[in-house]
Amino acid sequence: MASLSGLAAVRAGRRLWKLPARPSAGLPGCWLRRGYIVGRAESPPTFGLLFDIDGVLVRGHRVIPAALEAFGKLVNSQGQLRVPVVFVTNAGNILQHSKAQELSGLLGCKVDPDQVILSHSPMKLFSQYHNKRMLVSGQGPLVENARALGFQNVVTTDELRTAFPELDMVDLARRPKTTRPRNDFPAIEGVLLLGEPVRWETSLQLIMDVLLSNGNPGTGLVTAPYPHLPVLASNMDLLWMAEAKMPRFGHGTFLLCLEAIYRKVTGKELKYEGLMGKPSILTYQYAEDVIRQQAERRGWSAPIRKLYAIGDNPVSDVYGANLFNQHLQMGKRGEEERGTGGQQKQRPSAIQSCASILVCTGIHSSQDPGSKGAQLPFHGHRDFSFSPELLKASHIVHDVDEAVQLVFRQEGWA
Repeated sequence: MASLSGLAAVRAGRRLWKLPARPSAGLPGCWLRRGYIVGRAESPPTFGLLFDIDGVLVRGHRVIPAALEAFGKLVNSQGQLRVPVVFVTNAGNILQHSKAQELSGLLGCKVDPDQVILSHSPMKLFSQYHNKRMLVSGQGPLVENARALGFQNVVTTDELRTAFPELDMVDLARRPKTTRPRNDFPAIEGVLLLGEPVRWETSLQLIMDVLLSNGNPGTGLVTAPYPHLPVLASNMDLLWMAEAKMPRFGHGTFLLCLEAIYRKVTGKELKYEGLMGKPSILTYQYAEDVIRQQAERRGWSAPIRKLYAIGDNPVSDVYGANLFNQHLQMGKRGEEERGTGGQQKQRPSAIQSCASILVCTGIHSSQDPGSKGAQLPFHGHRDFSFSPELLKASHIVHDVDEAVQLVFRQEGWA
């Protein structure tokens, strides 16, 4: 957690100093902020910023000092952001407003809930499943998050295990001594994977039971149905960076296990009705909408033409931003891309490009073999084909402060 002295230093760094009017310098009535010259009536921004969180702004629960420096440059003297900003994270085990409060405290500036895009936020677009009875897997405020996304009839894996205790048999200490068959449990109509669960063996077993029984795990079927019940999943990150020196397993690792088990048992591929979170194009389209709405609320009349996506993970942050940029360049906004799933937006886009900026404070390091041209294994999801060019960032910088300075230079704000 950031110290008070650290936040105070950043706030002090936002003070403005009046420059004497010098007509020959062309800077009358301007102000100097931490080396940046800004006019009183700053022109509306034509670009927006997409920040990853873990490994870019924080490591675990500790803020990265460069993030404080970066946001010292991004806010004006009233503490308002000078450009539209969204935080696009593949985490999903927290409520949107709670994440906004956490970021506000860490960064020392006001972050609104609608500026936070969790891995599962685009599931709001899948309204055709909102009234179905869905098994939800993950941890944290699962039911609250599912309802915030529009799903009103959800069953957790714990509730399913309680209804059918004989299904959970791996942990000997939890095996039921007696069982009573349930005949009054309504059929499950789909599966909602919001993030990595705590007990993987229980979740893997119960999800498989639901898929193999067509939503009636208390009965079972002779032949597994195919196509199976709809599955919506978010967060494909194989690994993520916390306080440990080495990366930790992410939800992508759990999905990999589920896919392998399903294929081994049935001989068929597990299919997703929707697969979101970075690098899904759907997530970037959703972020684009949030950026546009933010600019409209602030009264910025100039259309947002360019996005900069700042992240630490080449497979999710860089690949996703480059995939979205490729999508924009090809002009296929009306077509459904493989692996994105879900609904396509109807509103025309003003965005012309999306640049990827890779920082070295998280998953990626300047010491990585891949930084020297060595071929590394592809950690991306099965449904996203390996494209080496999409893993190459538009820019590589040391930290998020350097990233913001780079963007300002690119946009002529420095």
